[in-house]
Amino acid sequence: MRELFHDQLESIFDDLAAICSQVEVAVASATEALLKGDAEIAERVISADLEIDRARERVEDTAFSLLSLQAPVAGDLRVVVAALRMVTELERMGDLSVHVAKIARLRVPNIAVPDEIRPIVSRMAEVAEDMVARVKDVITERDVTAAIAVAKDDEEMDQLRRRSFTELLSDDWTNGVEAAVDVALLGRYYERIADHAVSVANRVVYIVTGEYPAALRA
Repeated sequence: MRELFHDQLESIFDDLAAICSQVEVAVASATEALLKGDAEIAERVISADLEIDRARERVEDTAFSLLSLQAPVAGDLRVVVAALRMVTELERMGDLSVHVAKIARLRVPNIAVPDEIRPIVSRMAEVAEDMVARVKDVITERDVTAAIAVAKDDEEMDQLRRRSFTELLSDDWTNGVEAAVDVALLGRYYERIADHAVSVANRVVYIVTGEYPAALRA
């Protein structure tokens, strides 16, 4: 019975890693739609989000079944509860990718990102996508060191967000209010994807060690 229980726990982590892969594709595709002004790609991102939602429901069903039928305690309970929180974070990352895709679709046939701020937005997207990919590995390997290192990318994301605001508030900004709002929202979406990635990584650390990264660094 306990062997079956732990097999089911492992299946949850397999599902979480699979969702992370879906989110990675969503972030990359939403960014492609944004930078190319491609409505078709944007629509694919929006439609594919339903699959992420369904995958979240499957993880939740499995986790709640384990909680009700197996009544896990101590470390096993920690794993199940953390998995429920992680899948919510991953779903939200998918939702944020949809928000990026919707901005892209809204501005077609134009491109939402003005040329002068394109390098910053592109780099934010690269950082977000890389963090999602690394979190997938963290989930698969339960690698505490790699999980803690994910937070360093978040520092770069914060710096990029500040740079984007500097550009938006500059006297040299000539792209109007609509573009400024788009860029501010995009910065927020990519920043939140990064924040959720860090949160998922931190939960993996907690599953493995029983402590959050701040406690381990103290």
